[in-house]
Amino acid sequence: MLSFYIASVAVLRAAIERKPFPKRFSLLDLALLGLTTRKLSRIIAKDRITGILRVPFVSYIRSAGAGEVEEEPRGRGMLRGIGQLISCPYCMAPWCATALAFGLVFAPRVTRFLLEFRPP
Repeated sequence: MLSFYIASVAVLRAAIERKPFPKRFSLLDLALLGLTTRKLSRIIAKDRITGILRVPFVSYIRSAGAGEVEEEPRGRGMLRGIGQLISCPYCMAPWCATALAFGLVFAPRVTRFLLEFRPP
């Protein structure tokens, strides 16, 4: 999994060198990127509604309140590694940040819209 992550970051780096990319980000951009990364990683790792994506890799333990669940990884090897990754918001955060960075490079308008989206 680490090899895949490093390869994706290398692809992102190469894409940034080929594509015009802003030289500077404002503090607001960085703050929005940080907040969105935190929220997205929490939704993927703990939200009850995204449990369907985690089912093959984790076992349900109990409700953690406020629409969140507590789960533990199952299996061995790669299955367990993926389970640990997707059940931990701190482990998911670098992956989410990388995905958002890809979005800023390849689809900046859509990504900025998602960064600034505030649900009612």
